[in-house]
Order: sequence, then C-alpha cells, then structure tokens
Amino acid sequence: MDILYLMIVCSVSLAAIFLVVFIVYAKKGQFEDDESPAVRILFDDERVKEKDETGDKDKDDKEIGENNKN
Repeated sequence: MDILYLMIVCSVSLAAIFLVVFIVYAKKGQFEDDESPAVRILFDDERVKEKDETGDKDKDDKEIGENNKN
C-alpha cells in the first residue's frame, strides 16, 4: 500500500512540473503562431520560382553563398 502512495505523489509531482513548464513557455509566446510554420514550407518553392523568372541570377547566387557559410 505504501508504494501506491509513492506512485501517486510521483505522478502528481510530474504532472505539476509539466504544467509549470507549459505555463512558462506559453507566457514566452512559444505557442502563439501554430499555423504559419506548417504553411510556410508550401510557399518556399513558389518564392524560388519567382526569383528564377525575374532573371536575377547574381542575387540568387549571393544569397545561396551567404547561407552556406560555416
């Protein structure tokens, strides 16, 4: 019976820790924008196609080079 009390205390403590962590990150704004990251990946290809159609190859090469610097 003692182990039951220990398990209840442990589970309630763990739940309280998760609740505190959730509240802290919610106040920091972690969960404010949940739709645009999923949609943003759909528009990346279209943006690249628009750059190719404008014919500004030098600008594209410069951007690619800057992003790949280590």
